Amino acid sequence: MSRLEKMLALAGIEPNEGILIHKPSNIFYLSGYTGEGLLAVGRGFQAIVTDFRYTEQAERQAPGFEVMMVEKGVSHASLAARLFAQHGVKRVRYEDDKVTVRSFEGLKKDIPGVEFAPLDGAPEKARRIKEEKELKLIEEACDISCRALDAIVDRIQPGLTEKQVQIMLDYKMLELGADSLAFDTIVASGVNGSLPHAIPSDKKLEKGEMITIDFGAKKGGYCADMTRTLALGQPSAEMKKIYDTVLLAQETCEGMLAPGKCCRDIDAEARRIIDGAGYAGRFGHGLGHSVGIDIHEDPRLSPACGDLLETGTTITVEPGIYVPGLGGVRIENTCAITENGGRTLVHAQKALLIL
Repeated sequence: MSRLEKMLALAGIEPNEGILIHKPSNIFYLSGYTGEGLLAVGRGFQAIVTDFRYTEQAERQAPGFEVMMVEKGVSHASLAARLFAQHGVKRVRYEDDKVTVRSFEGLKKDIPGVEFAPLDGAPEKARRIKEEKELKLIEEACDISCRALDAIVDRIQPGLTEKQVQIMLDYKMLELGADSLAFDTIVASGVNGSLPHAIPSDKKLEKGEMITIDFGAKKGGYCADMTRTLALGQPSAEMKKIYDTVLLAQETCEGMLAPGKCCRDIDAEARRIIDGAGYAGRFGHGLGHSVGIDIHEDPRLSPACGDLLETGTTITVEPGIYVPGLGGVRIENTCAITENGGRTLVHAQKALLIL
């Protein structure tokens, strides 16, 4: 079964229904196309609607798709309407979590005489279980990320700024073969470590500080996600305790990964460990999330997610402790759920590295 067939089945698409796909990640997953435009698909037809700049690219990347080129005065949706009319489509499903109110009004104008209904995340549901080739690309992205960190750690020293460390790491990932970055690299030193999504600044690294680095390469359209917290010289006793607590939570929860395990139960175990060490309220984000074409995918390891893990799912395990005025620690691996448990895709050491 092709990816498109899988998505159509999950959505329960009938012969008189069509689908419009606007999200770039879903367009790539279903067709392999990475340019601008939209997909118009259904039972027995599949097309990419784009403009002159991308028609040749679409033909190369998605040979099984009809490529329709918009012309002056003809919108993407109007062209899709012609295709739908040819195939007797009476109901159009669309990504209501992507299309804006203004854009939706345009769709209704350009595709008259049909009923519109939400797609209800069918492409994302199809993407949850990764194919073997997808897992290999994610693992390759993780390997590039790990090797990049290994290559720069000896260059991290007092006096460098957070931005300089970020630039070194980003460049090294690209040099080692990353197609791009999975997301903006986070480098947070000292007191900035209490900010889970700190933006690298001109703050200079100082002796005795902890440095949290959250980063990932992207390879073949798939993301890596990992975090390591390093010490620039001997950390304080309190920061060492925080590190040991986060490491215990990370390793314990990573060891819990297995098919059939409830996401919220794994998240709860991390909170039990962190709260029990005296840091209640200082771990304010979810324990993890799936990773794939997008850096954040479902399911999530969080108090709100009752989903059960499935073989072929990817998931991060990233507990953290953040104390304003002191600093913070986060340790993260991207893992794959196997038939027998969980397998980490990140090989960098988790024991505290003191530079």
